[in-house]
Amino acid sequence: MDRLPLLLRLMRRRARNGPPPRYDVRRELALTVPGADGSALLTDHYAPVTDKPCPTVMLRAPYIRSGFPWDWLYGVLFAEQGFHVLMQSSRGTGGSGGAFDAWRNEGPDGRATVAWIREQDWFTGELYTLGPSYTAYTQAALATTDPPPEWRGAVMQVGHTDPHDFFWAGGAFGLERALVGGLALFGQTSLTMGALLRGIVRLRLGLRKATHDLPLLDAYPPAFGGRRPAFEEWLTHPEPEWWRATAVADPPVPTSLCTGWWDLVPGQVIDHYTRLRDAGRDVDLLIGPWTHTSALEQGWHEVFAQALRRLRGEPSPYAVRVHVGGRDEWRDLPAWPPPGLTEERQKMIVEEARFRYDPADPTPSIGGALQSTTQGQVDNAELEKRADVLVFTGEPLAEELTMMGPVRCELDASTTAASGDLFARVCDVDPAGRSVNVCDGLSRISADGPTLVDLGHTAHAWRPGHRLRLLVAGGAHPRYLRNYGTGEPPATATRMVATETTLRAGTLIFYTERR
Repeated sequence: MDRLPLLLRLMRRRARNGPPPRYDVRRELALTVPGADGSALLTDHYAPVTDKPCPTVMLRAPYIRSGFPWDWLYGVLFAEQGFHVLMQSSRGTGGSGGAFDAWRNEGPDGRATVAWIREQDWFTGELYTLGPSYTAYTQAALATTDPPPEWRGAVMQVGHTDPHDFFWAGGAFGLERALVGGLALFGQTSLTMGALLRGIVRLRLGLRKATHDLPLLDAYPPAFGGRRPAFEEWLTHPEPEWWRATAVADPPVPTSLCTGWWDLVPGQVIDHYTRLRDAGRDVDLLIGPWTHTSALEQGWHEVFAQALRRLRGEPSPYAVRVHVGGRDEWRDLPAWPPPGLTEERQKMIVEEARFRYDPADPTPSIGGALQSTTQGQVDNAELEKRADVLVFTGEPLAEELTMMGPVRCELDASTTAASGDLFARVCDVDPAGRSVNVCDGLSRISADGPTLVDLGHTAHAWRPGHRLRLLVAGGAHPRYLRNYGTGEPPATATRMVATETTLRAGTLIFYTERR
């Protein structure tokens, strides 16, 4: 095996803010491992330099072999703690043979890789799985049929396991995540960093056309440098039935889960935790003040510590650890949601109000579950100034109010168009008037009357003197594809109709603890 390159050796000497390394590390790149169909799956092996037996950790994804920072965060940092780390490019990506078909082949190829691992002289019979985002899906895919008996634990970070919900939650297509995520997946067919950088530039240059021109089916190709059949399938299949082939199972092994309050699909991670907990499985959950990407940056200390405990088979000091916004503190809890909470219903809309949503000038997505520069928790001042955004603000609080758990908003609404959306967001307004987003969600209006908007989960404290705010709009584009108001299929629609939406009442439903 080869010595680490100079960059990684220098980082090992200087970038030390975690546990001290136990071993030196060597690596072997681009090993060929046979996939389920015989395709050569390229795999990098990071190994601790020791004669002692060490467990194996497997990561599989389209992007996991793309070099820095994955080689450092997952290859070096875990290998130096005493693990054989295998990082494999999915079929048809990163130089691996075959054709890439997102979510379709990960289970069979994962099991084929485990069969290869069994034959290696360094394998001890202890296998763990690890990784973020799509890598979490490949772990769940390993559980769908005949999970390997050597599997000892799973660490699933800022991930998703339900592709349909990932793209179509609330009834509107997740355009921004499909474009940015599509670049991350489709770009891995090339092995050169230059090609990937050109893809990023091309997406930036083509983003305006892809998000504003019609029909979308003809507007998006410049963003990718050509048509992408997979993107078109995601866009044209809102029906859950089409996605059944991507269904996966919960890992039958001790599992650690982590997400961020502004991750792409924290609700999926929380649902996964709930299923495992209710089944009596060994599971722990970490939720930080992070986005999809910042969990592996600002949150790395907590995320790495959680993973290392699971891979070592050590007991977790918490069942659930969450960051409480507003107080900037961590809380260790026996479960999520924590027991002993009180359901509250707070009327935020008591008089009829209207707004006009024009898809030709769609309400923009600012803050929240994005992958752009405005992701996460931000000042909502510019958004709240728009004429197509309604804001309902409570009185200054006399005492602290802490929301814990799921948040929903019941809106009695109607729209003049064939189709309309309701985007609702809860904000924390400080005494100076700064309004920051806490949680949000979108739901399609199916008929006149009550519409329940799922705003996800939160752990956030409103301090005395702060105010609770509800923001309502007709969309958040391009996080959610704008509603054209015509009811036409989103891929081929060529017309847009402005929507007049009337709100007659609105109630926030949440759970609280008061201090």
